Amino acid sequence: MKQVVLKHALTARPCAHDFALVGADTPSCPDDGVLVRVVHLSLDPYVGSRLRGKHMGEPAPLPGVDAIPGAAVCQVLESKAAGVKAGDWVHAMEVGWREQADLGPGTFRLLNPKAAPLAAHAGVLGMPGLTAWAGMTQLAKVGPGDIVLVDAAAGPVGGTVGQIARIMGANRVVGIAGGPEKCALVTGTYGFDACIDYKQDGWEQALTEALPEPPTVYFENVSTEMASKALMRLALYGRMVLCGLVDQYHADQPPPGLNAGLIVGKRAQVMGLVVYDFYPVWDAFVSEASAWIGDGTLVFKEDRVVGLEAAPALFERLVQGQNIGKAVVTVSAE
Repeated sequence: MKQVVLKHALTARPCAHDFALVGADTPSCPDDGVLVRVVHLSLDPYVGSRLRGKHMGEPAPLPGVDAIPGAAVCQVLESKAAGVKAGDWVHAMEVGWREQADLGPGTFRLLNPKAAPLAAHAGVLGMPGLTAWAGMTQLAKVGPGDIVLVDAAAGPVGGTVGQIARIMGANRVVGIAGGPEKCALVTGTYGFDACIDYKQDGWEQALTEALPEPPTVYFENVSTEMASKALMRLALYGRMVLCGLVDQYHADQPPPGLNAGLIVGKRAQVMGLVVYDFYPVWDAFVSEASAWIGDGTLVFKEDRVVGLEAAPALFERLVQGQNIGKAVVTVSAE
């Protein structure tokens, strides 16, 4: 069996040459669990901080030994779990960048392969989609009349946030993204009303013009600097969902914090979003979102490569912000 490991402990943003594809012992089926083959592997930005031991207290993988962490869509090869048989499809968060995995009881969810494309469970129906759904429906509770501003709008979380806001009845959805290709994805594929390219001169004025009425909801996924700029424009009593701070995943020290005075002045509600809190309702989310995919109201784009050996280069593109769409590695054929 093959798996991807770190060559050495990381002290900076990871690059493709920091990883190695190595041989490993094939795992055995655990008691009350399953042995699976990995099919669609999800690459996610938070893994960058996890590789340095800086994510939610989880230890960094041991170089040369531990598979790189990652969620995946898998097919069961052998089962000792009640109600699960060989050939079934599952999703699990702790699979890793490897060809086969042993999943213990309570660490995986059964999937319906007919509900949506299987690879969707690595993205729009996986943790990124659950994050977006939780932010819009469970925390901000977006509804008719809301004006929603979304940072990192071309990403799998941000793009889904805007679409779900629209489904929930938001009057206007505006995104912020970097570069014309990403902005075209946000408006042309995800259906936002506007997308502002923060890499262009005058982008802050363009953002102001795209929001003739102040946003009532802001979804932040990048930086405290961007959050402060959005807070300046937020409506009184607006709601801000603070999901992730990607710019801090590879930093040794956090940047200067938010301007707390803006939060007070706007009487804003700021809600921290940790997707782990919503794992118990994952199946309910998948059921609802699968219907949206089926009727075309929720769409997604993938940046997909084939083969485990291609994972490091795609991950490097991801942490550099160069991917277009959800980063997925198809490890083996469906």
